[in-house]
Amino acid sequence: MSRPRILIVGAGFAGYRTARTLSRTTRGRAHITLLNPTDYFLYLPLLPQVAAGVLEPRRITVSLSDTLPDVRLVLGEADRIDLDGRTLHYTGPEGDGGTLAYDRLVIAAGSVNKLLPIPGVAEYAHGFRGLPEALYLRDHVTRQVELAAAADDPKSCAARCTFVVVGAGYTGTEVAAHGQMFTDAQVRKHPLRQGMRPRWMLLDVAPRVLPEMDEKLSATADRVLRQRGVDVRMGTSVKEATPDGVVLTDGEFVETRTLVWCVGVRPDPLVESLGLPMEKGRLLVDPHLQVPGRPELFACGDVAAVPDLDKPGSYTPMTAQHAWRHGKVAAENVAASLGLGGARKSYRHRDLGFVVDLGGAKAAANPLGVPLSGVPAGAVTRGYHLAAMPGNRVRVAADWLLDAVLPRQAVQLGLVRSWSVPLDTSSPELARVPGGPERRQEESARSGPGAAIAADTYDGGTGAGSGTGRTGEGPAKGQPGSRATQDQPGSGTAQRRSEEELAKGRPSAEPARNWPTDEPAKGPVGGGSAKGQRGGESAKGRLGGEPARSQARGEPSEGQSGGEPAKNQPGGEPAKNQPGGEPAKNQPGGEPAKKQPASTPQPPADQPPPGPHTAPGPVKRSDVPDDSAKGDS
Repeated sequence: MSRPRILIVGAGFAGYRTARTLSRTTRGRAHITLLNPTDYFLYLPLLPQVAAGVLEPRRITVSLSDTLPDVRLVLGEADRIDLDGRTLHYTGPEGDGGTLAYDRLVIAAGSVNKLLPIPGVAEYAHGFRGLPEALYLRDHVTRQVELAAAADDPKSCAARCTFVVVGAGYTGTEVAAHGQMFTDAQVRKHPLRQGMRPRWMLLDVAPRVLPEMDEKLSATADRVLRQRGVDVRMGTSVKEATPDGVVLTDGEFVETRTLVWCVGVRPDPLVESLGLPMEKGRLLVDPHLQVPGRPELFACGDVAAVPDLDKPGSYTPMTAQHAWRHGKVAAENVAASLGLGGARKSYRHRDLGFVVDLGGAKAAANPLGVPLSGVPAGAVTRGYHLAAMPGNRVRVAADWLLDAVLPRQAVQLGLVRSWSVPLDTSSPELARVPGGPERRQEESARSGPGAAIAADTYDGGTGAGSGTGRTGEGPAKGQPGSRATQDQPGSGTAQRRSEEELAKGRPSAEPARNWPTDEPAKGPVGGGSAKGQRGGESAKGRLGGEPARSQARGEPSEGQSGGEPAKNQPGGEPAKNQPGGEPAKNQPGGEPAKKQPASTPQPPADQPPPGPHTAPGPVKRSDVPDDSAKGDS
């Protein structure tokens, strides 16, 4: 008899616990497959310490392959679930698709950043849900302090040293607390010229910090933040975000280059496509975490609306503690449904309290309902995290010890760009790449010294969150080349920079325009390339026509169906620099004649024919003797 197939979607707190419990329960009697975009489990509560330089990124990641025996890991993201056919279609990290069949399906896809209809937020804010966002924030904050230290203008210095965090829940409070300590340590070693101090602002419409916690703990956290210099403003939020700052709901304009969005989370959009009963974006399940009417379908974690049996009529909140416990109950019930375990269990929870790390030896905690603050709360908080982590405990403890005795390394590595971590993404755990897998060879050709451009290092704001500057289709849920990013919130023109800005850092004779957008930069290294050659402006009349500058908005390009006929196509004009057209100027040998015969010349034997895959570089003239190009480079 064949073994049953169990498929788990997502390796967050719920998915990882489900896979680990099933692996121990079934003991090889079932095929267990785990679908996840990354090969690690991320311990989210310690993410603020990564952004503040306390912990290295790998410390809070746990390898799925090493810790989940008898579990097959498939890298990718779910695109579509066929409930009747019991199959799931997914897209891999390199754009290749696949299909997975199952007998039992556990959906634990987690949550993504929660967006609000506030102008400019999607373009200029960044979330805090994954390692790429934490690494970007760490580099960005370091860079702003360094630029402020070198600035002669006090106004610019103050703007760069102002950091706005929206959302005074667990994440936002910890980000502001650790961030203030991080920047204070930087300016302590390298004081600002104007004698200024970094300013962190924590905003929330709630009446107090940590509104979901006990009032005593909330008061403790508020006191610690204010003592460190954090500007805590309750009952206030952002009305509008601009490249130069934010407009608050009380009318004040705050000049800043950093806007961190920690308002909350929403369930992964995957569950919305199932057409099943929902509750505020979450999939309705029974107390056994099973979808009613679908005995093969289970859901847990942030995507599941699990009834709270202790509070009839309500559902368990979207927290890591509940997700971790959901995973255990879901695994036991899946095994029971296959006859591989005991009886089914209903989900009930007992509140063990919460902990909030405020940096250093400060914390707010209420273990088992006992409110603590100061050093005892700090010890309890770190002890809880070490006990809850499924791995890397020794490494985390070692980093804490080193941080206590050694200064932090305040350097920016530049590994994650602002456009790689947009706020509007269904995959905050993945950094976006410029273009899909079909463009990877072209993009790799642009790598090397000087390939970084101003769009990567621009510091006028926190970065545009849309990725509309990329060519063609954007990634689905953060995956390269899966789904178009058209009409996504935050897909405005904030990413597009001027030619002078984008030319910085790129060796080119002419300014680059809107890279990585739909129009390539003009000119290879050392001079302007001929029109029609790769690396310069795409030739009119080639396959695909002239790249449409509004391609991401759906406007047809010249030469495309529904657009203007491409030049040098039937019914159009001859394309410049194409066979039968006008040769490009500025080529070796001087300026060519403007009128050439309409016949199609053949390229010389040592020159590849023109085409979309021709490497960038100067075009060798075929209508003049070879010695005319001597001395040109």
